[in-house]
Amino acid sequence: MQIKKFIPNFVTLLNLLCGSIAVLFAVNNLFVTAALFVFLGIFFDFFDGLLARKLNVQSDLGLQLDSLADMVTSGLVPGIILYKLIAIAVDAPAMTASNEWSLHWSGFSMSFIPIIGLFVTLSSAYRLGKFNLDEEQQTYFKGLPTPANALLILSLPLILEFQNSDVINNIILNKWFLISLAFLSCYLLNSSIKLFALKFKDYSFKNNVLRYIFIIISLVLLIVLQFVAIPVIIILYIILSIFSQNTI
Repeated sequence: MQIKKFIPNFVTLLNLLCGSIAVLFAVNNLFVTAALFVFLGIFFDFFDGLLARKLNVQSDLGLQLDSLADMVTSGLVPGIILYKLIAIAVDAPAMTASNEWSLHWSGFSMSFIPIIGLFVTLSSAYRLGKFNLDEEQQTYFKGLPTPANALLILSLPLILEFQNSDVINNIILNKWFLISLAFLSCYLLNSSIKLFALKFKDYSFKNNVLRYIFIIISLVLLIVLQFVAIPVIIILYIILSIFSQNTI
């Protein structure tokens, strides 16, 4: 059997490895390191499909493996981090001594409210399952892709760590903001909104005007706003897609 058939799947497994490592850091409250491994996993996620197309070795196995890896890197990790951030916001540690409004077990208790963050993980699984059965999403996405949603949520601890703005920090650590974000993410992941994909059939400006505009603006925003640019870019991505429905 040709070795090239295994190359894209190997890259997909690197995505899964990065996601698994990110889980370990996330559960230990090392959010920045977890985010870095998620970013690396998303990098591999982008290139496994590209390699499969370039090597002409696309397969049903690769499609399923890609979704399983994404479930960990872009589904489980952001759910855990949002769970942890909500726990911080409501001053309810993930696992602590018994307190009110908690699930009690073996001398510990787990607050119910932060579990809302894990709804993102459930919605990611549902989206990935639908994606594998949807033959329409070849040149566009229906709903926000799980990697984009993961970047949105993973940007929060990075902003807290590196931007050092009291106003922004107070917004991010507001429990109602985080809870609202969880439900918004669940909706966007499984919405019917058509969003353009960053897949280039050719590199001509005429056939990729929307993609080039988005990339250029995103680069400028990253330079100017740093990590705050990530949620702004996701919002921009959705807005550009909505106003370009007829061309997607």
